[in-house]
Amino acid sequence: KNGTDKLPVHRFRIYESGQKGRIIMRYGKRVMSVMLSLALLGTSVSLTGCGSSSKKAENGELNMFIWTEYVPDSVISDFEKEYGIKVNVSTFSSNEDMLAKVKSEDEGTYDIVQPSDYMVESMIKQEMLEKLDQKALTNLSNIGDQYLDPSYDPGNVYSVPYQGGVAAIGVNTDKVKTDIKGYKDLFDSSLKGQIVALDDYRAVIGMTERSMGLSMNETDTSKLSKVADKLQTIKDNIAVYDSDSPKSSLISGDCNVSYCWAAEIALAMEENPAIKIVFPEEGAYKFIDNWAICKGAKNYDNAMKFINYMCDDKVAGKVIEEFPYLNVNQKAVEANEDYSKNEAKNIPSDVFEKGEFVSNLDTDTLKVYNDMWNKLKN
Repeated sequence: KNGTDKLPVHRFRIYESGQKGRIIMRYGKRVMSVMLSLALLGTSVSLTGCGSSSKKAENGELNMFIWTEYVPDSVISDFEKEYGIKVNVSTFSSNEDMLAKVKSEDEGTYDIVQPSDYMVESMIKQEMLEKLDQKALTNLSNIGDQYLDPSYDPGNVYSVPYQGGVAAIGVNTDKVKTDIKGYKDLFDSSLKGQIVALDDYRAVIGMTERSMGLSMNETDTSKLSKVADKLQTIKDNIAVYDSDSPKSSLISGDCNVSYCWAAEIALAMEENPAIKIVFPEEGAYKFIDNWAICKGAKNYDNAMKFINYMCDDKVAGKVIEEFPYLNVNQKAVEANEDYSKNEAKNIPSDVFEKGEFVSNLDTDTLKVYNDMWNKLKN
């Protein structure tokens, strides 16, 4: 278990070392069991022809491999009806499951995949993605500029952003009087035994690095030695490591501060108005999940139609209603006042721009990170 005492039962990242990582929550929980995922060894759950389209698929098919509970069934069904394309959906619960499955299948088995930022970069390097037909993306203008031209895919040659978020700080202002402004404040001894933190080594170590003015992807061994020393100073402050439902400890009052995904804090805020969200002044850990087309896709044109369809503001509006993550469709966001004014869901653009993506690290560096994490947890 690589230093962790349990595995999450919802969506997660495993990262390059095989450890578990982030959980992104919505209204309710993701139902794909990680133990099932491990038992299947990278297989997927298939939902053939998701949706109840009654229109004959006269225009061919589309085979998609996407995150569990992340695209509304109604949206897929509407696409089938509008374009006469039969959509076959398979789902995954981690980027690594997706990568392994795509590699194990014949080229062209899947048309569309939905990798996160760092995985897009990895798949590009492995020549596993097709370049997108930019002329077919007539709805791309609806996407906010801050989400385009990302570091993991300059120019969006291979991917189009879908949804995302950041790791922020939740504070019960009735219980905590310390003025918390950033990650560095989580190391204050006054917070002893009060923090619930993500059970995610890249998130916790990355937060420590950001608090020191370093990159979350630091590789310099001398700097990492200092990071390791500082990391130990937060050990007594963290009462609970929880990536399944960190909001629970915050809502119950077992913990008064959380370091977790903004969507979790948003749900906690709805239960207790005294809970506030703080976006770290150092710059937050951020993520974006994307649409991409597999190398050798048999239904390339249909895949382009679907990606462009998902960039339509009305379609994105339906996604917001069911899965209120950080939505990149600026036009859709502006049309939903309740969502747009909730900073815990609609992350401010300046916060996102200041944040940093997790990158793939070399094996030697990952060992250092793993050793730091095990020492913290044991």
